[in-house]
This record gives sequence, C-alpha cells and structure tokens, in this order.
Amino acid sequence: MSIIVNLDAMLALRKKRSKELAEYIGITEQNIFLLKTGRVKNIRFNTLEKICEFLECQPGDILVFDNKDSTEASL
Repeated sequence: MSIIVNLDAMLALRKKRSKELAEYIGITEQNIFLLKTGRVKNIRFNTLEKICEFLECQPGDILVFDNKDSTEASL
C-alpha cells in the first residue's frame, strides 16, 4: 500500500484512546481499528476533519504517502 496510516501513533502521542476518538467522530471502534490498520479503501473528508480536530493535528500527520511501493511495483 502506498498510503501509510499513522493514526495509532498519533493517538499514542496525544495520549488518547480509540474509544474516545470513535465517540467523538460518531463511528464504531471497529471502524477506527480498520482505519488504524490501513484496511479501509477510502475515508470521508469530514471524518478526517473530525480526527484532526480531536487529535489537534494535520492530515499529513496521520496519512503519509510512500512511493517506494509504487515504483517497485511498476518494475
């Protein structure tokens, strides 16, 4: 996968729990787990906005593009 999800690290850095984040956003803890493990195919901007509000961070703190996977796959 070319997009790395650092949500777990940001939660730890801010000393917050997945359960608190799920309640703040209004989604299930299972969906938070899927997001943390990178098993989701997409994310709504309003969900990303709520995550950033809760963690007081920028989207780039949570989602990182890794082009190493992309270039290796094309060879």
